[in-house]
Amino acid sequence: HKENIDTDTPTGKFMLTVFAELSQLEREQLKQRQREGIEIAKAQGKYTGRKPIEIDWTRFGQLYGEWKSKSITGRDFMRRMGLSANTFYRRVREYEAEHGIAEPTSA
Repeated sequence: HKENIDTDTPTGKFMLTVFAELSQLEREQLKQRQREGIEIAKAQGKYTGRKPIEIDWTRFGQLYGEWKSKSITGRDFMRRMGLSANTFYRRVREYEAEHGIAEPTSA
């Protein structure tokens, strides 16, 4: 609207296309500079991502036993530990790997 381009004419359609392509080029250059900046920061050790949530593994082990014996639900376990579902299941896999607990396989 600001440029008052008439898109009913071939010239207007062309101008709109040029503006769209320039905008896309600018966005792609911005993303490329961002990726380069992140790579530089990673190389300097400044970009390490989010810190892992600290877990009280003793309490986790107690609740894990209750959860496996079906005394509590997974949702109750998550609430007591203050974990989201994704973090909960990731920590369960870590705990089972650390303690050599394997899921029974059905053949």
